[in-house]
Amino acid sequence: MPFIDTNQSEPWERLPGWRGRFFHSDNMTFSIWNFAEGSSIHEHHHPNEEAWYVISGELEITIDGETRIAGPGMAAVIPWDGVHRVHARKSGQAFVASHPIRDDIPK
Repeated sequence: MPFIDTNQSEPWERLPGWRGRFFHSDNMTFSIWNFAEGSSIHEHHHPNEEAWYVISGELEITIDGETRIAGPGMAAVIPWDGVHRVHARKSGQAFVASHPIRDDIPK
């Protein structure tokens, strides 16, 4: 399936304030997250490398104990099994790519 219209997929609210649309390639999972100011993703880790790209808004991202503020145009790369958490300082949108495919994300 070389073309995917993400507007055709139902948004999924994984956590309060985090609504996403998803698609998968043969080896990766892609997510477009809309996040609300003040919402958070708890500290966790998973067997995937993950790259976050902030489109709008502002996120406080902690990766393996290092915290940075990420605004539009900034990216954060989380290594395989890296401990991370995310807090939305301002509402916005982010694009996330994960490798390999995330089994816990809707298909």
